[in-house]
Amino acid sequence: MSGPLPEISAEQRKTLEQFRKVMSPELNETHDDYFLLRWLRARKWNLDAAEKMLKACLKTRAMWNVDNIEKWDAPQALREYLPYGIMGYDKEGSPVIVCPFYNFDMWGMMHCVTRFEFQKYLVLLLERFMKIAYEQSLQHGWKARQLVVFFDCEAMNLKQFAWRPAAECVISSVKQYEANFPELLKCCYIINAPKLFSVAFNIVKKFLDENTTSKIHIYKSGSDKWQQQLFSHVDPQKFPKCWGGQLVDKLGDPKCKSLMIWGGKLPEELYIDQSSQQSDKNFTEAQVPKGDKLKLNFKVNGQVEQQLLSWNFRTHDYDIKFGIYSVDELTGEKRSEVPLGTVYSNEMDEAGFISTRPNTTYTVVFDNSASYLRSKRLRYWVDLISDEEEGITELTTQLDNTQIVAQ
Repeated sequence: MSGPLPEISAEQRKTLEQFRKVMSPELNETHDDYFLLRWLRARKWNLDAAEKMLKACLKTRAMWNVDNIEKWDAPQALREYLPYGIMGYDKEGSPVIVCPFYNFDMWGMMHCVTRFEFQKYLVLLLERFMKIAYEQSLQHGWKARQLVVFFDCEAMNLKQFAWRPAAECVISSVKQYEANFPELLKCCYIINAPKLFSVAFNIVKKFLDENTTSKIHIYKSGSDKWQQQLFSHVDPQKFPKCWGGQLVDKLGDPKCKSLMIWGGKLPEELYIDQSSQQSDKNFTEAQVPKGDKLKLNFKVNGQVEQQLLSWNFRTHDYDIKFGIYSVDELTGEKRSEVPLGTVYSNEMDEAGFISTRPNTTYTVVFDNSASYLRSKRLRYWVDLISDEEEGITELTTQLDNTQIVAQ
């Protein structure tokens, strides 16, 4: 497979040839010069950095079994409820991907599929889009190998992204995209962004390359300024009428629902047992006897890097009291970090975090001492984390707290 290339200098051509020579043992016939160029550009023509990035990607692709991904029978929830559609091509031949994102039931989706399945399906879609883009490039040139993406976030419920499993999925998916699909985006339009969108985006963009964020254009709810920019390179005759274009489907629908996956609320019959979901956390199953407590101790040493004490737990059938206190090892001072109180973790996962101080021991308490009749079954994960996970917890907390203030 070989496709057109952008103009590059003689020095860059030499670097490209060196890159191909270095990577040759791991490349196949689908890895043309443009493919290699994406990694060099993503690492600003640093050969060693591009090599490291591409090798990591090839290992990830093997994990996803990308070469056989079309044989995968993806869950019905993903096939029928993840909203997107290909609405033709821009004037340079690039596929135009449209997503009525406000119609995406993230809460429902996370109850229907594992995070692994969700991300694998995104990989499948991106691989399909890239194949279409490559075919377009043979006729229109290399610029067709990038994607134009359009998100409508009108009246979108951001509250569901304050739920930790959803936030984890968002952050992890963004990191997977940046690591494995560099230089794929031509431009992205996000319209009708709700007031709280900037809060979420400011957190998510920490995981995006500056070049990627420079291609993302966000327009607040009610603004139509995006239309002039979009239609300068996308034919309005081939864009849905509900978004300012002229296209309707065969049923006369201005939303062109028959031409895309429209999404919508997921039916509960597609929900799966959440305990079967794959996770990068090692959850522990425990039973807190009636009239008793379960205590977990975490010691924070005098390290320079600040750590967070993070938790995620669920109880079966009944609520439980939860709290955290700390003891300073130098002074002996005892503090209440999270006041002991009843949480209804039988209805939804309870998740959160607190900042920690050095030379302090933190005790997490699951308190069932007030129950004289029932033991409580508990599934929990509690651990000290560094800034590697901070974006996830920040996203959930910022969204949740800001939403409360805005009400």
